[in-house]
Amino acid sequence: MAMKKGIWHQILTYFYLRRREKDAPRSTDLFLMHGMNRISIFVFFIAIIVLIVRLIRG
Repeated sequence: MAMKKGIWHQILTYFYLRRREKDAPRSTDLFLMHGMNRISIFVFFIAIIVLIVRLIRG
């Protein structure tokens, strides 16, 4: 029975902070889609940080 992977493992694997599984599919379309998703997640986190800083400064 395979172990269920936790959310942190999935996030670290998604951002290439952990090694991918060898049997994971590899395609150019999938690579580009994940790249665009990474960019949008980073922009989202930057926007959240900016909003928090603006709320704190008043």
